[in-house]
Amino acid sequence: MNAFWLVMLAVGLLTFLTRLSFILLQERWQPPAIVTRGLRFVPVAVLTAIFVPEILLVENQLALSFTNMRLLAGLVAIIVAYKTKSALWTIAVGMGAFWLLTLLI
Repeated sequence: MNAFWLVMLAVGLLTFLTRLSFILLQERWQPPAIVTRGLRFVPVAVLTAIFVPEILLVENQLALSFTNMRLLAGLVAIIVAYKTKSALWTIAVGMGAFWLLTLLI
């Protein structure tokens, strides 16, 4: 077994054991309330860190203009998300707006 597969096996095992530990400790240990409250914001923070650079940057340059199709489609998606509170509608309308804008311009 070469080193690559040994590392892959070790990383996979460590990931599995880390996740399993939370499942096994679920009934015995509860995190403090402040940790639980803080964990509610993790998905929003992670998604924001992923999509904001994709929307605002074009070729590693800040593009705050009406020629940035990602920004325009992102603004449409933000409005849909605010109005509907539906992830499915947000994704569908945002992608539809992006495709439509790239076809038109």
